[in-house]
Amino acid sequence: MKLRLSLLLLLTLILVACDNASPPTSTFTRPQVGGKLTVFAAASLKEAFTQIGSDFAATQPGSQVAFSFAGSQQLATQLGQGAPADVFASASGSQMEAAIKSGRVVSGTQQTFTRNRLIIILPRDNPAAVKQIADLARPGLQLVLADSSVPAGQYARQFLAKASSDPALGADFPRKVLANVLSNEQDVKAVYTKVSSGEAQAGIVYVSDAVAGGAGKVAQVEIADRYNVVASYPIAAVSDSKQASLAQAFIAYTLSPAGQAVLQKYGFAANK
Repeated sequence: MKLRLSLLLLLTLILVACDNASPPTSTFTRPQVGGKLTVFAAASLKEAFTQIGSDFAATQPGSQVAFSFAGSQQLATQLGQGAPADVFASASGSQMEAAIKSGRVVSGTQQTFTRNRLIIILPRDNPAAVKQIADLARPGLQLVLADSSVPAGQYARQFLAKASSDPALGADFPRKVLANVLSNEQDVKAVYTKVSSGEAQAGIVYVSDAVAGGAGKVAQVEIADRYNVVASYPIAAVSDSKQASLAQAFIAYTLSPAGQAVLQKYGFAANK
């Protein structure tokens, strides 16, 4: 009898101990999907890349795309100083070369993903009555350009140099135009803002800036092909990116028909 009671007591104690024991801790961790991608992109890409970033993120569960938009020369300088980034999209090959020289982009990995052209913009009411390229040289015209260190500013000055070969404009055409410059801005968006707000009577920007600004916000004067400059935009993954796979996926999406359609929607030329 005593042995039976002892066995029952022992069984009871074992059952109580099992009920109070903590469950084993699982070592399984759900795999991480996506991640945060930081893209350094030329200011002129702001509207198009904002949409591309949103569209791309929708195809990559758990991913997030953060942009830093500025003049390509500013972005290349920041990369050279070690700023963390995963992708660099420049408005000029020279600034991509600067990123390559600083070791942040591997030479040969850059790809041209779109192109752009220049256009003259004016306030909507065009107070200076600018109607043709020659009017840019009219004394007293209030003109705004991107700085000569900025791709858009470099392209604008190349346009003026090409135009000076036209006898109707004259060899001194660039000098006369540059004498009218009120300010040299650090990115092309600042040029657009000053003209659209009426702070300047004319400016030279990309066609994409005029499109992104919206119909009717500025008046425009086309620049003929024989004077115009075609800007090629290269893109590349940053060499020390912590999101290398996501960076390559973003570049591939930008080059895809879906990405190219967005760029063309915002006035960029087809990537040929």
